Amino acid sequence: MLATRNAGKASELARLLHGMAERLESLRDHPTIPLPDEGETSYRENALAKARAVNGALGVPALGDDSGLEVDALDGAPGIRSARYAGALAPDRLHNERLLEALRGVPLERRTARFRCVLAMVLAPDDEVVVEAVSEGRIATGPRGTDGFGYDPLFEPVGSSLTFAEMPGPAKDALSHRARAAIALRAAVASIWR
Repeated sequence: MLATRNAGKASELARLLHGMAERLESLRDHPTIPLPDEGETSYRENALAKARAVNGALGVPALGDDSGLEVDALDGAPGIRSARYAGALAPDRLHNERLLEALRGVPLERRTARFRCVLAMVLAPDDEVVVEAVSEGRIATGPRGTDGFGYDPLFEPVGSSLTFAEMPGPAKDALSHRARAAIALRAAVASIWR
């Protein structure tokens, strides 16, 4: 069970984790199951809290994800508050606009940033796996592309002049923080189940 209601995140995780489970569902399929509010302490704690809540409610393996965009020129902001940067219910467009406003006048070479992702899988209350991965890059001067979600239209990963939102899924999967975390999760789970 994917401990998220975010359609973009659920779709991406389902693609990245294909074959790891007989069936993969998200909380979009179970709208009555509550998720804990995200805290301000760490991605790890947020990812684990989500996975633990869903595992406890349904008794099935659950995967929690917490990720964020860390911009060096903004001392790591929006960071753990990435999904709430322009307000808790703000659409992606407003988060992106606030970020661009905060970076107004900052030259491209100082717009270095990274996406960070923590995946936490709770198989049972005493059986947890946590992995973390990053994707380094920079923030573009304006949004480009129509694929992806969140800050994808602004993030150019190292080695590409395209934003994540300009890339087809397989190209993004070769470079993204979530894809790298999914690879680490597969390896960690495979070592446990040997």
